[in-house]
Amino acid sequence: MTYSGSTKKSNVLIIIPAYNEGENIKNIVEELRSGYPQYDYVVINDGSSDDTGKILREQGYNHVTCPINLGIGGAIQTGYQYAKEKGYDVAVQLDGDGQHDPAYIGDIVQPILDDEADYVIGSRFVNKEGFQSSVTRRIGIRFLSALITVLCLRKIKDVTSGFRAVNKFFINAFASSYPIDYPEPEAIMDAVMRRKRIMELPVVMRERETGTSSINLRRSVYYMIKVTLDIIVCRISYGIRR
Repeated sequence: MTYSGSTKKSNVLIIIPAYNEGENIKNIVEELRSGYPQYDYVVINDGSSDDTGKILREQGYNHVTCPINLGIGGAIQTGYQYAKEKGYDVAVQLDGDGQHDPAYIGDIVQPILDDEADYVIGSRFVNKEGFQSSVTRRIGIRFLSALITVLCLRKIKDVTSGFRAVNKFFINAFASSYPIDYPEPEAIMDAVMRRKRIMELPVVMRERETGTSSINLRRSVYYMIKVTLDIIVCRISYGIRR
């Protein structure tokens, strides 16, 4: 890994995983720096093949460059390793495609600062405002939500939301181990099974302005099968450990 180096000035770190987000990353970082300077941030350049790395270097943005593409799970885990190494108390995941509105960072961080939650999910489905994703994806999200409800007796509406904040317990846990492929539902499942305090708060998400999602129809089918199996295996493994 290549670290850009930074001075810690906050107890809250914004982790921004970025893979080929050259068209978006400058806007995202500048929005954070100008509108929310009270938070530290780090961009995880996940082996991008476009000009993402060049932009990060030229603009002097705080970032970590992965020598190869680790995938979303590996990139986020790298962010948590950085947060652990620097001693942050709270970490927030913010996607590098611009869909997560930083105006809601304070909302999802505050319950952790107030010691009311360990894990806070920014959910687009609580108030059902803003960009709601495609019909196909919403069906998949409802299925995974129902699966977690049946297996754990805990209802989480937006199980695929990557907009979330966690406390130091999860910073340390995720720095050591984090799901690799499409990790959001699996990470939530892990938090539920650990019997931690999980809170789901309403946010309004934005539609991606530029670039394209890496999840096509074929990957969506793979996603559903893999995550379903992983969730079931995770539930069984926790049952065996008890």
